[in-house]
Amino acid sequence: MNLKLSIKPVLVGFGVMLSSFGYAQEVIVTDSTAIQPDAEVKKVEKSQQGNQRKKVDGIAAVIGEYIILDSDIDLMYKDMQSQGMSTGDVTDCNLAGSLMENKLYAHHAIQDSIIIPDAQINGIVDQRLQGLTQQAGSMEKILEFYNKESEAELRQEIFDLTKQSQLTQRMQQKIIEEIEITPEEVRQYYNKMEEKPMFGTEVELSQIVIEPEIPASEKKKIIDRLNEFKADIEENGASFSTKAVLYSQDPGTASDGGRVTLTRKDPFVKEFKDVAFSLQETEISEPFETEFGYHIIQIDKIRGQTVELRHILLIPDVTNASVEKARAEIDTIRNRIVAGDIEFAEAAKEASDEEETKNDGGKLINPRTGDTRFELTKIDPELFKQVEDLDEGELSLVLTQKDRTGRPQFKIIKVTKKIAEHEADYATDFQKIKELALRDKQLDAIEKWQKEKIADTYIKVNGKYRDCEYTSDWVKN
Repeated sequence: MNLKLSIKPVLVGFGVMLSSFGYAQEVIVTDSTAIQPDAEVKKVEKSQQGNQRKKVDGIAAVIGEYIILDSDIDLMYKDMQSQGMSTGDVTDCNLAGSLMENKLYAHHAIQDSIIIPDAQINGIVDQRLQGLTQQAGSMEKILEFYNKESEAELRQEIFDLTKQSQLTQRMQQKIIEEIEITPEEVRQYYNKMEEKPMFGTEVELSQIVIEPEIPASEKKKIIDRLNEFKADIEENGASFSTKAVLYSQDPGTASDGGRVTLTRKDPFVKEFKDVAFSLQETEISEPFETEFGYHIIQIDKIRGQTVELRHILLIPDVTNASVEKARAEIDTIRNRIVAGDIEFAEAAKEASDEEETKNDGGKLINPRTGDTRFELTKIDPELFKQVEDLDEGELSLVLTQKDRTGRPQFKIIKVTKKIAEHEADYATDFQKIKELALRDKQLDAIEKWQKEKIADTYIKVNGKYRDCEYTSDWVKN
């Protein structure tokens, strides 16, 4: 039931979060719900940081040193709903099976001495709570939704589940990390296909992007404003947090006073991390620039390789004149290409403001597959609308979009190649067939590992969950 989803290194439940974090002090993970395998109990009261919960949960299952409570299953439902996932067809049996897989991986991750630093988990929890607060509007609404009495109680529960999810991910990665597939195995896999898969219409795309120039006067105005904030805080004792709430243009952190928990492995831009890790506690940076705009940072606390900071982001604006100039430039480029005065790839190298693509003639890379093909039915809906009616070699009209800061951009797209819907062909679709073959080989390894570990692990399933139909042998006779 859950095996097909398990192969991807994704996190279940609260694990749908950022996963690239730095390493602080390394400790072997333990779990507050761990019990002895031979304990025959029907009820358990969970202890969290010395405070007992009022609710007594029934035990749905015991997997090795871990238990699954009835409330854990309820919590998965709540988390799926909070992320906008459909739960109409999800049953308690589905979730119990998924949780049992998680606990099995986590149990054996500990046996294999897989290490997850607490600092890493705390960083994920902070990001998760920030996202929930932004989504719900207040912590009170979050506590009501999850039926928790305090932020500390919710934080501890997220911490425990996140830790187990991270262990699950690491264990899965360990199982499949050395699995490779040879061209001969791909050929055999293709030849054994009883029915060849159909691949939808695909396109290869190139684009030229022109951004309106930000006048130097606008940049200076933003830098001067940030310097005013810095001086007011340092000289007059003004609150950095209050200024972030009032003035920061970062929608993800402004409402929380610009608060960010950061490790060196977090997916923040390099310039931001370089400044953050160069400061001492309470120190405020000089204004600095990233692709998002201009920032100042104040360090609240340094914990090993983790820093707790606050930041203010101000985004310089473009002027009407610079917008009109950019629009005229993209019109001129398009006219030259249509007239045959310049090749698209040459124009991209010469004029495009998109650094990631300009040196390769504007060629787009599919972030999901890593190659140049985009299946029309699977691309971004906005991009689909822009290219669905274009034939091979055809150029789009001038398109307007916004960058991540909300400033306008202009672009033109060319369909450099269009491959009609077709049955899988070994030569044409080798990369896709290879991915299918590798995935199935990884699934086989996961299935074999799981079957062996279920047989070797103490497992007890209780109550109604014994009557569920599982694909794995969770209910041992």
